[in-house]
Amino acid sequence: MYAIQVDIDMNESAQNAPACVGIILDGNRRWAKKRGLSQLIGHREGLLNTYKMIAKHAQKRGVRHLVVYMFSTENWNRSEEEVAYLMDLFRESAKEHIKELLAENIRVRFIGQRERFAPDLQKLMDTVEADSAEKTGMTAWIALSYGGRAEIIAAAQVLAKQSLPITEESLRKHMWSADMPDPDIIVRTSGEKRLSGFLLWQSTYSELFFTDTLWPDFTKEEFDAILAEFALRERRNGK
Repeated sequence: MYAIQVDIDMNESAQNAPACVGIILDGNRRWAKKRGLSQLIGHREGLLNTYKMIAKHAQKRGVRHLVVYMFSTENWNRSEEEVAYLMDLFRESAKEHIKELLAENIRVRFIGQRERFAPDLQKLMDTVEADSAEKTGMTAWIALSYGGRAEIIAAAQVLAKQSLPITEESLRKHMWSADMPDPDIIVRTSGEKRLSGFLLWQSTYSELFFTDTLWPDFTKEEFDAILAEFALRERRNGK
């Protein structure tokens, strides 16, 4: 856990902030279990309350793109009850809670296998993106039914179908996240130390941070501590 004491000037923080931060939201179920609650309640706390708080705070710190791993391609294999609960949670969020981000001038984009979701959820994603398209603040990227391998395969299939040459540039241009810069930072909560398929292509030179904090317990102060440590790291990008 990051316990760095941080006293950050807001203007200086915005000037030195990473352009793109990715977060693997892990530990919702363990958070609930520790409290004797239904594991499903952990998802509600993490995906609605903690996520909204960190998204709004990241924008205040000058982050231009925040990418969160909310539901992976492998998560479809969880119990029917859990998947159904998560789908209802996504619906609730798209209808009500994401409005708070739009009110903060945040643009919302979804990346992943959108076609795997129910038609009403696909329509809600389209509506949220359209409603936020003119926002000029931070872009909040939400990865749903996302996997790094699946993203690369999908891009390659588009190129093959159009008989286009396959290069690094053409693949990146046809990925779901084509308009998103590569993340400067990737954070994973809950103590696990792996990327689990998150932004495999884009994370080549990302700075990795692993914290034992369960996602619903993640705070603005810990986010600031990570930004402070990032500012001290020397990044050579292979040079």
